[in-house]
Amino acid sequence: MSEREAVLQAVRAALLSEPRVDPHAHRIALDFADGVLTLEGEVGDVAAKKLALERAAAVPGVTGIVDRLRVAPAERMGDGQVRELVHDALLQEPAFADFALRECIKGAWRPVRAPPQPRGAIDVEVADGVVTLNGRVPGLDDKRLAGVLAWWVPGSRDVINGLAVEPPEEDSDDAIAEAVRLALEKDPFVDAGQIRVGVRRATVTLTGLVPTESERDMAECDAWYVFGVDKVVNQIEMRA
Repeated sequence: MSEREAVLQAVRAALLSEPRVDPHAHRIALDFADGVLTLEGEVGDVAAKKLALERAAAVPGVTGIVDRLRVAPAERMGDGQVRELVHDALLQEPAFADFALRECIKGAWRPVRAPPQPRGAIDVEVADGVVTLNGRVPGLDDKRLAGVLAWWVPGSRDVINGLAVEPPEEDSDDAIAEAVRLALEKDPFVDAGQIRVGVRRATVTLTGLVPTESERDMAECDAWYVFGVDKVVNQIEMRA
């Protein structure tokens, strides 16, 4: 067996070992060359995407990953509709009230909001349901919030968060925990007051009590959407 075949076989086994990935229901195409593994396909949710990448990256011989995994959207939408919903979400977010916003339409950039002295700038581009955010923001919390808002758009299939934090800011588990709490607080379908957030080495643990399984699942998704989160352990219980 060649090295390529051995690595691909090991990656397939790794994906099969992760129940959330479910490669039988969602086909993932693999390719491997010169230490770089490419994953392409559509998975069920953002948890499956991140876990698939984590399992694949841990396989011996894999030195790099090309991520072409997309998440099945809650609703199929055209790129124009996704772009409009993303920029609407950014416009309506009070934290970005003094940010400049631009969007790319057919290769041309159009200003959405241009304040005289912007505190930050966010550029939005959408292609095949993939939202790309570029520009500059003053803090990691701004970068993370923008990413969560983009993920919340029903037609989003992936969010590439390229926002630069200026000046650079050192990340920490406390910062991730605060970002997850903020996402839960802003989600109208989640009672954040009933959920506790702990973070250790980028692994988020959620505990608390909620009335329904759907709210439990939504809280977990909110945590996965936060930039920098590697894993989510959902220990939220449902009220009897």
